[in-house]
Amino acid sequence: MSPEITVAVNGALGRMGSTVLSAAAAEHGVTPVGGADIAASSDSVTIFGTSMSVPLAPSLTELFAITKPDVVVDFTNGEAAKESILTCIDAGVRVVSGSTGLSPEDMEEIRQRSSSTRVGVISASNFALGAIVLMHLAGIASKYFDYADLLESHHEMKVDAPSGTALSIAEAMIEGRGSRFEQNVADLQTLPGTRGGDFEGINVHSARMPGRVARHEVVFGALGQTLTMIHDSANRESFMPGVMLGVKHVVNDTELVVGLANVLGLGKSKP
Repeated sequence: MSPEITVAVNGALGRMGSTVLSAAAAEHGVTPVGGADIAASSDSVTIFGTSMSVPLAPSLTELFAITKPDVVVDFTNGEAAKESILTCIDAGVRVVSGSTGLSPEDMEEIRQRSSSTRVGVISASNFALGAIVLMHLAGIASKYFDYADLLESHHEMKVDAPSGTALSIAEAMIEGRGSRFEQNVADLQTLPGTRGGDFEGINVHSARMPGRVARHEVVFGALGQTLTMIHDSANRESFMPGVMLGVKHVVNDTELVVGLANVLGLGKSKP
Protein backbone atom coordinates (compact mmCIF):
# COMPACT_ATOMS: atom_id res chain seq x y z
CA MET A 1 0.00 0.00 0.00
CA SER A 2 1.44 3.38 -1.03
CA PRO A 3 1.94 5.96 1.74
CA GLU A 4 -0.36 8.97 1.89
CA ILE A 5 0.90 12.12 0.15
CA THR A 6 0.81 15.01 2.62
CA VAL A 7 -0.28 18.37 1.23
CA ALA A 8 -0.27 21.96 2.44
CA VAL A 9 -1.89 24.92 0.69
CA ASN A 10 -0.39 28.36 0.29
CA GLY A 11 -3.19 30.92 0.31
CA ALA A 12 -5.33 28.56 2.38
CA LEU A 13 -7.90 31.19 3.37
CA GLY A 14 -8.70 32.22 -0.20
CA ARG A 15 -11.51 30.74 -2.28
CA MET A 16 -9.19 28.57 -4.33
CA GLY A 17 -7.07 27.57 -1.34
CA SER A 18 -10.13 26.53 0.64
CA THR A 19 -11.34 24.44 -2.30
CA VAL A 20 -7.96 22.72 -2.60
CA LEU A 21 -7.96 21.80 1.09
CA SER A 22 -11.44 20.27 0.74
CA ALA A 23 -10.38 18.36 -2.37
CA ALA A 24 -7.26 17.03 -0.64
CA ALA A 25 -9.35 15.85 2.30
CA ALA A 26 -11.64 13.94 -0.07
CA GLU A 27 -8.91 12.50 -2.33
CA HIS A 28 -7.81 8.89 -1.80
CA GLY A 29 -4.08 8.72 -1.07
CA VAL A 30 -3.79 12.41 -0.14
CA THR A 31 -3.89 14.02 3.31
CA PRO A 32 -4.03 17.79 4.01
CA VAL A 33 -1.64 18.72 6.81
CA GLY A 34 -1.46 22.51 6.84
CA GLY A 35 -2.00 25.89 5.29
CA ALA A 36 -0.23 29.21 5.00
CA ASP A 37 -1.88 32.58 4.45
CA ILE A 38 -0.69 36.11 5.05
CA ALA A 39 -4.13 36.87 6.51
CA ALA A 40 -3.88 34.12 9.15
CA SER A 41 -5.25 35.28 12.52
CA SER A 42 -5.37 31.87 14.21
CA ASP A 43 -3.12 28.83 14.35
CA SER A 44 -5.51 26.45 12.58
CA VAL A 45 -8.11 26.35 9.83
CA THR A 46 -11.13 24.07 9.57
CA ILE A 47 -11.48 22.39 6.20
CA PHE A 48 -14.82 23.25 4.62
CA GLY A 49 -17.25 20.34 4.49
CA THR A 50 -15.36 18.36 7.14
CA SER A 51 -14.73 18.39 10.86
CA MET A 52 -10.98 18.31 10.19
CA SER A 53 -8.69 21.23 11.04
CA VAL A 54 -5.03 21.67 10.09
CA PRO A 55 -2.26 24.00 11.31
CA LEU A 56 -2.27 27.50 9.81
CA ALA A 57 0.67 29.94 9.68
CA PRO A 58 1.23 33.40 8.16
CA SER A 59 4.05 32.14 5.93
CA LEU A 60 5.41 28.94 4.45
CA THR A 61 8.61 29.28 6.47
CA GLU A 62 6.61 29.36 9.70
CA LEU A 63 4.40 26.49 8.53
CA PHE A 64 7.44 24.32 7.73
CA ALA A 65 8.59 24.78 11.33
CA ILE A 66 5.34 23.07 12.38
CA THR A 67 4.79 20.51 9.64
CA LYS A 68 6.76 19.39 6.59
CA PRO A 69 4.39 18.34 3.77
CA ASP A 70 5.39 16.35 0.71
CA VAL A 71 3.72 18.90 -1.58
CA VAL A 72 2.57 22.52 -1.41
CA VAL A 73 -0.23 23.66 -3.71
CA ASP A 74 0.20 27.36 -4.52
CA PHE A 75 -2.25 29.71 -6.24
CA THR A 76 -0.67 33.09 -5.51
CA ASN A 77 0.48 35.75 -8.02
CA GLY A 78 3.62 37.36 -9.40
CA GLU A 79 6.53 37.99 -7.06
CA ALA A 80 4.75 36.32 -4.14
CA ALA A 81 4.39 33.15 -6.21
CA LYS A 82 8.04 33.11 -7.19
CA GLU A 83 9.20 33.54 -3.60
CA SER A 84 6.77 30.88 -2.37
CA ILE A 85 7.94 28.34 -4.94
CA LEU A 86 11.63 29.01 -4.22
CA THR A 87 10.98 28.74 -0.47
CA CYS A 88 9.42 25.32 -1.00
CA ILE A 89 12.22 24.10 -3.25
CA ASP A 90 14.87 25.20 -0.75
CA ALA A 91 12.98 23.31 1.97
CA GLY A 92 12.83 20.16 -0.17
CA VAL A 93 9.06 20.42 -0.61
CA ARG A 94 7.60 19.79 -4.07
CA VAL A 95 5.17 22.32 -5.56
CA VAL A 96 2.05 22.27 -7.70
CA SER A 97 1.53 25.86 -8.85
CA GLY A 98 -1.35 27.49 -10.65
CA SER A 99 0.11 30.92 -9.99
CA THR A 100 -0.03 33.65 -12.62
CA GLY A 101 2.20 36.62 -13.38
CA LEU A 102 5.51 34.73 -13.44
CA SER A 103 7.93 36.19 -15.99
CA PRO A 104 10.15 34.07 -18.27
CA GLU A 105 13.06 35.10 -16.04
CA ASP A 106 11.16 33.90 -12.96
CA MET A 107 10.42 30.58 -14.64
CA GLU A 108 14.05 30.12 -15.61
CA GLU A 109 15.18 30.77 -12.02
CA ILE A 110 12.64 28.24 -10.77
CA ARG A 111 13.73 25.76 -13.44
CA GLN A 112 17.39 26.04 -12.44
CA ARG A 113 16.69 25.79 -8.70
CA SER A 114 14.38 22.81 -9.20
CA SER A 115 16.92 21.00 -11.39
CA SER A 116 19.87 21.63 -9.09
CA THR A 117 18.01 20.40 -5.99
CA ARG A 118 16.04 17.68 -7.82
CA VAL A 119 12.84 18.96 -6.19
CA GLY A 120 9.92 18.69 -8.62
CA VAL A 121 7.63 21.60 -9.53
CA ILE A 122 4.53 21.55 -11.74
CA SER A 123 3.50 24.97 -13.04
CA ALA A 124 0.26 25.12 -15.04
CA SER A 125 -1.90 27.97 -16.32
CA ASN A 126 -5.04 25.84 -15.94
CA PHE A 127 -5.94 22.65 -14.07
CA ALA A 128 -9.30 22.00 -15.73
CA LEU A 129 -8.77 18.81 -17.71
CA GLY A 130 -11.20 19.94 -20.42
CA ALA A 131 -9.25 23.17 -20.95
CA ILE A 132 -6.08 21.16 -21.50
CA VAL A 133 -7.85 18.94 -24.04
CA LEU A 134 -9.16 22.11 -25.77
CA MET A 135 -5.61 23.43 -25.98
CA HIS A 136 -4.42 20.17 -27.52
CA LEU A 137 -7.26 20.00 -30.05
CA ALA A 138 -6.85 23.67 -31.01
CA GLY A 139 -3.23 22.96 -31.85
CA ILE A 140 -4.29 20.08 -34.11
CA ALA A 141 -7.03 22.08 -35.85
CA SER A 142 -4.89 25.15 -36.51
CA LYS A 143 -3.16 23.77 -39.59
CA TYR A 144 -6.51 23.43 -41.40
CA PHE A 145 -7.81 26.99 -40.98
CA ASP A 146 -6.69 30.42 -42.14
CA TYR A 147 -8.28 32.70 -39.53
CA ALA A 148 -8.76 32.42 -35.77
CA ASP A 149 -10.25 34.39 -32.91
CA LEU A 150 -9.73 33.50 -29.23
CA LEU A 151 -12.23 34.76 -26.67
CA GLU A 152 -11.82 34.32 -22.92
CA SER A 153 -13.95 35.55 -20.04
CA HIS A 154 -13.41 35.35 -16.30
CA HIS A 155 -14.77 36.75 -13.04
CA GLU A 156 -14.37 40.47 -12.41
CA MET A 157 -11.61 39.99 -9.82
CA LYS A 158 -9.10 38.43 -12.23
CA VAL A 159 -6.13 40.80 -12.45
CA ASP A 160 -4.48 39.73 -15.72
CA ALA A 161 -5.78 39.86 -19.28
CA PRO A 162 -5.65 37.82 -21.35
CA SER A 163 -5.61 34.77 -19.11
CA GLY A 164 -2.56 32.56 -18.92
CA THR A 165 -4.66 29.76 -20.36
CA ALA A 166 -5.63 31.91 -23.36
CA LEU A 167 -1.96 32.62 -24.05
CA SER A 168 -1.13 28.92 -23.73
CA ILE A 169 -3.92 28.06 -26.18
CA ALA A 170 -2.66 30.72 -28.63
CA GLU A 171 0.89 29.38 -28.37
CA ALA A 172 -0.36 25.83 -29.03
CA MET A 173 -2.28 27.09 -32.07
CA ILE A 174 0.76 28.81 -33.59
CA GLU A 175 2.95 25.79 -32.87
CA GLY A 176 0.39 23.51 -34.52
CA ARG A 177 0.01 25.78 -37.55
CA GLY A 178 3.70 26.52 -37.92
CA SER A 179 3.09 30.14 -38.95
CA ARG A 180 0.96 33.23 -38.33
CA PHE A 181 -2.73 33.16 -39.11
CA GLU A 182 -4.14 35.38 -41.80
CA GLN A 183 -5.92 38.40 -40.37
CA ASN A 184 -8.48 40.98 -41.35
CA VAL A 185 -7.26 44.51 -40.65
CA ALA A 186 -10.18 46.92 -40.45
CA ASP A 187 -9.84 50.04 -42.61
CA LEU A 188 -11.78 51.97 -39.99
CA GLN A 189 -11.99 51.22 -36.26
CA THR A 190 -14.61 53.57 -34.85
CA LEU A 191 -13.80 52.20 -31.38
CA PRO A 192 -10.06 51.51 -30.88
CA GLY A 193 -9.20 48.00 -29.70
CA THR A 194 -12.44 46.46 -30.97
CA ARG A 195 -10.53 43.79 -32.88
CA GLY A 196 -8.75 42.69 -29.70
CA GLY A 197 -5.11 41.92 -29.08
CA ASP A 198 -2.98 40.44 -31.86
CA PHE A 199 -1.07 37.21 -31.16
CA GLU A 200 0.55 36.03 -34.39
CA GLY A 201 -2.62 36.87 -36.32
CA ILE A 202 -5.01 35.48 -33.68
CA ASN A 203 -7.43 38.16 -32.43
CA VAL A 204 -7.57 37.72 -28.65
CA HIS A 205 -10.51 39.17 -26.67
CA SER A 206 -10.93 39.30 -22.87
CA ALA A 207 -14.10 39.87 -20.84
CA ARG A 208 -14.37 40.32 -17.08
CA MET A 209 -17.71 40.06 -15.30
CA PRO A 210 -19.39 38.67 -12.16
CA GLY A 211 -21.17 35.34 -12.56
CA ARG A 212 -18.40 33.80 -14.65
CA VAL A 213 -15.56 31.57 -13.44
CA ALA A 214 -13.71 30.82 -16.69
CA ARG A 215 -14.56 30.34 -20.36
CA HIS A 216 -12.23 29.85 -23.32
CA GLU A 217 -13.55 29.86 -26.87
CA VAL A 218 -11.61 29.33 -30.09
CA VAL A 219 -13.25 30.17 -33.41
CA PHE A 220 -11.52 29.03 -36.61
CA GLY A 221 -12.52 30.32 -40.02
CA ALA A 222 -11.87 29.11 -43.58
CA LEU A 223 -13.64 29.41 -46.90
CA GLY A 224 -17.35 28.74 -46.30
CA GLN A 225 -17.00 27.31 -42.79
CA THR A 226 -16.13 27.94 -39.15
CA LEU A 227 -15.20 25.63 -36.29
CA THR A 228 -15.87 26.65 -32.69
CA MET A 229 -14.41 25.01 -29.58
CA ILE A 230 -15.57 26.08 -26.10
CA HIS A 231 -14.59 25.07 -22.59
CA ASP A 232 -16.43 26.36 -19.51
CA SER A 233 -15.45 26.03 -15.86
CA ALA A 234 -18.64 26.54 -13.90
CA ASN A 235 -16.97 26.46 -10.48
CA ARG A 236 -13.59 26.09 -8.80
CA GLU A 237 -14.25 22.41 -8.15
CA SER A 238 -13.68 21.89 -11.89
CA PHE A 239 -9.96 22.46 -11.33
CA MET A 240 -9.58 19.96 -8.49
CA PRO A 241 -9.18 16.67 -10.42
CA GLY A 242 -6.28 18.29 -12.30
CA VAL A 243 -4.75 19.65 -9.09
CA MET A 244 -4.92 16.24 -7.40
CA LEU A 245 -3.45 14.62 -10.51
CA GLY A 246 -0.60 17.13 -10.29
CA VAL A 247 -0.07 16.38 -6.59
CA LYS A 248 0.25 12.65 -7.30
CA HIS A 249 2.56 13.25 -10.26
CA VAL A 250 4.94 15.80 -8.74
CA VAL A 251 6.13 13.50 -5.94
CA ASN A 252 8.05 11.59 -8.62
CA ASP A 253 9.35 14.67 -10.48
CA THR A 254 12.89 15.99 -10.09
CA GLU A 255 12.59 19.09 -12.28
CA LEU A 256 10.18 21.77 -13.44
CA VAL A 257 7.24 20.54 -15.52
CA VAL A 258 5.35 23.31 -17.34
CA GLY A 259 1.73 22.69 -18.26
CA LEU A 260 -0.70 20.00 -17.23
CA ALA A 261 -0.55 18.68 -20.81
CA ASN A 262 2.85 17.20 -19.93
CA VAL A 263 1.26 15.41 -16.97
CA LEU A 264 -1.56 14.06 -19.14
CA GLY A 265 0.83 12.90 -21.88
CA LEU A 266 -0.44 15.52 -24.34
CA GLY A 267 2.71 17.64 -24.37
CA LYS A 268 5.59 17.65 -26.80
CA SER A 269 7.95 14.70 -26.75
CA LYS A 270 11.37 15.51 -25.41
CA PRO A 271 14.19 15.36 -28.00
